[in-house]
Amino acid sequence: MSDDAEKSQQFQIRIRDLHKSFGEHHVLRGIDLDIERGKINIVIGGSGQGKSVLMKHLMGLLKPDQGHIYVDGEDIVSLGEYELNPIRRKFGMLFQYAALFDSLTVEENVGFPLFEHTRKHSAEVRTEVKKRLDALGLAGTEKKYPAELSGGMRKRVGLARALILKPEILLYDEPTTGLDPVATKNVDDMIRDISKETGVTSVVISHDMASTFRIADRISMLYEGKIVVSGSPDEVLRSSHEMVRMFIEMSGAIRIQDGSVAPPVAPS
Repeated sequence: MSDDAEKSQQFQIRIRDLHKSFGEHHVLRGIDLDIERGKINIVIGGSGQGKSVLMKHLMGLLKPDQGHIYVDGEDIVSLGEYELNPIRRKFGMLFQYAALFDSLTVEENVGFPLFEHTRKHSAEVRTEVKKRLDALGLAGTEKKYPAELSGGMRKRVGLARALILKPEILLYDEPTTGLDPVATKNVDDMIRDISKETGVTSVVISHDMASTFRIADRISMLYEGKIVVSGSPDEVLRSSHEMVRMFIEMSGAIRIQDGSVAPPVAPS
């Protein structure tokens, strides 16, 4: 097997020299990033650094000004809308606030993609929805509406909907935003459990350092339009890049001590 073929097996998504500008605002300035197959890949970075713009490129929702995005070895940048459809079917998406339809029940929300993209009958959809909800600890919520659920439960319903079409790649946009510490840990456990149980490739956009170092297999930091570090959690902790170290320590969740995670500094 050639080196390129081996890399394609290890990395399900490979991004090379990706650039994107909006008017005079140059957001992505030459992104090089590898997303490891079947692992939890977390992209960290401050607000306004381009994390959401990068995620939209992965699904083909935005076209770059320059560069390449290879999904399973196929460059999606040059593909038209029709050609992109089978690629997009590989992706599931959990939005920051779950993005559920308020007027639909949990069952209807989760089953929506099946009605949109398959020819399954109502009974088949109900069976698949119940199976997915039960697996995520949501049994008995089928007839509830999103407003009746806690923030953590809405996240799980959103995940159930994202998983219903059995995607190969799951994108998470700031999944712990707005959650209390207990709900945050529950969402972390959910991401880790789904990764282990299904072998799905997970791409998580986050600025939550505690969550990141709790579940990540691979961490990449986006700063000033470029990936400035990428590797295992230990490799990122050993990075000498000043902004990487500052971003991690200033989160207050953890601190770096001799290249390893130490408890946060207690307030004076």
